[in-house]
Amino acid sequence: MSRLRLALTALLIFASCLCASAAVVKVTVDDTVQPISAEYIDRAIDLAQHTNAEAVLIELNTPGGLVDSTRTIVEKILASPVPVIVFVAPTGARAASAGFFILESADVAAMAPGTNTGAAHPVAITGQKVEDVMKTKLENDAAAFMRSFVAPRGRNVQLAESAVRESKSWTDQEALKEHLIDVVAKDDADLFHQLDGRTIKRFDGKTVTLHLAGKPVEMLPMTLRQRILDFLLDPNIAFLVFAIGALALYAEFNHPGAVLPGVVGVVFILLALFALNLLPTRYASFTLIIGAFVLFVLEAKFATHGVLGIGGIVLLTLGGLLLVDGPIPEMRVHLWTALAISIPLGLITVFLMSIALKAHRNKVITGSQGLLGAIGEARTEIDPEGKVFVMGELWNAHAPSRVRMGEQVVVRKVDGLELEVERAGKA
Repeated sequence: MSRLRLALTALLIFASCLCASAAVVKVTVDDTVQPISAEYIDRAIDLAQHTNAEAVLIELNTPGGLVDSTRTIVEKILASPVPVIVFVAPTGARAASAGFFILESADVAAMAPGTNTGAAHPVAITGQKVEDVMKTKLENDAAAFMRSFVAPRGRNVQLAESAVRESKSWTDQEALKEHLIDVVAKDDADLFHQLDGRTIKRFDGKTVTLHLAGKPVEMLPMTLRQRILDFLLDPNIAFLVFAIGALALYAEFNHPGAVLPGVVGVVFILLALFALNLLPTRYASFTLIIGAFVLFVLEAKFATHGVLGIGGIVLLTLGGLLLVDGPIPEMRVHLWTALAISIPLGLITVFLMSIALKAHRNKVITGSQGLLGAIGEARTEIDPEGKVFVMGELWNAHAPSRVRMGEQVVVRKVDGLELEVERAGKA
């Protein structure tokens, strides 16, 4: 019995040590807000819950992003059983548009000196000017969403709403003065020192006292899958990967059996389509891209001195620019990226197609057809049969008239393994 008590005591001591050394789980979001960002933050909050962490620290630097991903992140933060600290850092960073929603949803909103936030006006996914009614609907929905969590957090609701309706922005000191954030800190250590012992009110109304000074920080990296997808979710990268895949498949069609270009093409196109499926993609733009390749093929076939080729480059550039319709410029294909991909791709495609067409038009120079008209030399007298040397090989031959040894002959017919020849120069 005493041994059992001893074991239980040791277990309790060990558990208390674990609780006392609970870490702060930290993630860094230095990118646009998109599905992978939401998944990354979701994973950090789940880890903090399972390890009884003291808090989750989200270091944020973003120009904004997708509304759906923003709502997913905010919902996860509001429902988190562990306090969530959003820290706009390092110096020079920003939490614009979607980033402002995420910052305001946190249990503790903090900024580093020299950072800014705000400009959260909703943008239509179409990227075009919307009607007044639709614009009002978008604004009202985003404003109501902002009020739903800013008010319970005890922050300046009216000013936060002005970021949605009027696209207002603030520096770190302005945001602190206007009660949009709670702390301005130069780094993590300074932030933890200022928050140590502070009592905060959670979204569910409960109060929690933070004990962060000296706590270890557990940095949670993205998984390999998340890193790959996060890289591909850059529309410029997705368009480049798709273009390389299309070019590789085109090379495979021109040289059937090469295998490697076909494999590379299929893999790259599938990766690009998977990434584009997570982005606000205009799939109608693929018709422009396909049309571009059709014009490249026609240019090579009819040699229009570049007219059709230039048309293909224009279509491919437009297809790239319209491919992803993100709410912010960072989530669209840039003009220079589209041109840098379209021009070389157009030139390479026309070049490969012209080579393929030229090969089809050339006379066959292999096999029995390749022997017709070839010039050789009689190695023996042919009367009517003998030996001739043609294209590096010795052949049995016969001739309608006598040919002396050493005379040049021309092949007129191939009959199995025997050639019919006559003296060269004879019509």
